[in-house]
Amino acid sequence: MTGFPRYAIYFAAGADGSLSRFGAELLGYDARTGDEVPFPREALQIAPDWRDITTDPRKYGFHATLKAPMALVSGRTEAELMAGCATFAGRSRTIPMIRPVVDTISGFIAVIPAEPVDALQQLAADCVREFDSFRAALTAEDRARRKPEKLTERQRDYLDRWGYPYVMEEFRFHMTLTGRLDAERRGPILEMLRGRFAALGLGTLAIDRLALFKQDETKARFGIIGEWALAR
Repeated sequence: MTGFPRYAIYFAAGADGSLSRFGAELLGYDARTGDEVPFPREALQIAPDWRDITTDPRKYGFHATLKAPMALVSGRTEAELMAGCATFAGRSRTIPMIRPVVDTISGFIAVIPAEPVDALQQLAADCVREFDSFRAALTAEDRARRKPEKLTERQRDYLDRWGYPYVMEEFRFHMTLTGRLDAERRGPILEMLRGRFAALGLGTLAIDRLALFKQDETKARFGIIGEWALAR
């Protein structure tokens, strides 16, 4: 995306919870405070280049995408977007509950649901539709960056309609922990991350909040500028 600032609507674990600390430590960045966070010793022992391994997800903070990063269309404001988030969150809905596990997805490692959850797919689809009126259209450069030639026909259609290819049926909830890893490196790192995650004792996770993230310019990291609990 060439327009700035950019905004994204994500799920981010509650500030006081163990999952939030787990993600911030592994990425080395707390998106709420903007602070650098020391990496766990265990991660550095298994991979001395842990900072490099986590470069890509660190930029975005620990999150799961509901509405992908977007510049605002002309005439819409940050204040209006925040009000829209509050309105959306205030509508009663079934709160998705997932059984979180650590696993690989498209070559990287993430916290994902152990099985599909219809209410979660619905929440993500609702976010995509609800906030699309705020989204500036993709430029030709933005579209090319998504490598549409490597997408399926449906993903290309979604890219052109919604500005992002992995929506609706293509949506897969994930809270990213690493960049893409070669297959031979993935095993030991996955085992370490699973061990750390198991220590949290997190048998279920409620996807019960929205967070609005903002990126001011291309080299900046995303940070949280607003959070709203979803009404039940």
